[in-house]
Amino acid sequence: MKNILVTGGRGQLASCIKVLDNKLIDFNFIYVDSDGLDITKKTKIVAFFEKQKIDYCINCAAYTAVDKAESDQELAKSVNETGVKYLVESCKKFDAIYIQISTDFVFDGKQSTLYNEEDDVNPLNVYGLTKFNGEKATLAHKKHFIIRTSWLYSEYGNNFLKTMLTLGQERDVLSIVSDQIGTPTYAGDLAEIVLRIIRDNNSSFGIYHYSNEGVASWYDFAYAIFEEIKINIKLLPIRTEAYPTPAKRPSFSVMDKSKIKKELNIEIPYWKESLEKCLKKMVL
Repeated sequence: MKNILVTGGRGQLASCIKVLDNKLIDFNFIYVDSDGLDITKKTKIVAFFEKQKIDYCINCAAYTAVDKAESDQELAKSVNETGVKYLVESCKKFDAIYIQISTDFVFDGKQSTLYNEEDDVNPLNVYGLTKFNGEKATLAHKKHFIIRTSWLYSEYGNNFLKTMLTLGQERDVLSIVSDQIGTPTYAGDLAEIVLRIIRDNNSSFGIYHYSNEGVASWYDFAYAIFEEIKINIKLLPIRTEAYPTPAKRPSFSVMDKSKIKKELNIEIPYWKESLEKCLKKMVL
């Protein structure tokens, strides 16, 4: 039986993996949060890997507060860069396969075509930069998968979907940015992809893009949420400059998923279908 370490154990992606992990009967999943394993402490990681005989590490731990990262740079770097470096070093030392979850925010959003895995990276904010540096640290170990995803949401944790559900109960009118274009991605779908890589003992290591299919603005995403749950609320589309934030965001970050679709022989659900699936699991 192989041992799978999942960091960020209370986050939305790890929570979605936990729901599905019983499908992999020959694997033992070990979920840890920062209390159980501080990934910024090298000696603790080495000792953990040695004791638990880790075969795979899925790093779901990340500093994801995009705006707060601008003023909390040291903590963002500690988790997204240093923590990744230490996990990768232990994976290399103990010959474990490493799976790093990254982001579309490594791109600057200035191109008008879909971003593929070979396109130039140019983060606009501290969060994106620290995630890219985490990617670079990952390259030190040959046995790695880097999966860039976008606009992740689920029934767990804090995310745009849950924020909209809360605001929909509190307000009659909402202004939502309409000129940032990407793809909402259901963490439950991403969890299935991660588990498929492990189940199939895939060794086609490298960088992959995964999001749901389709294109949306944040306004489109919010509109679809309220339409699906039948909440009557007035949504006002606004431009980015009307809603200034500490961190700059890419105006276009839609990713090309051709590589992962071919490698895993999968069809990816359209984002609205996955949104409907997620909402049906939630008690509204």
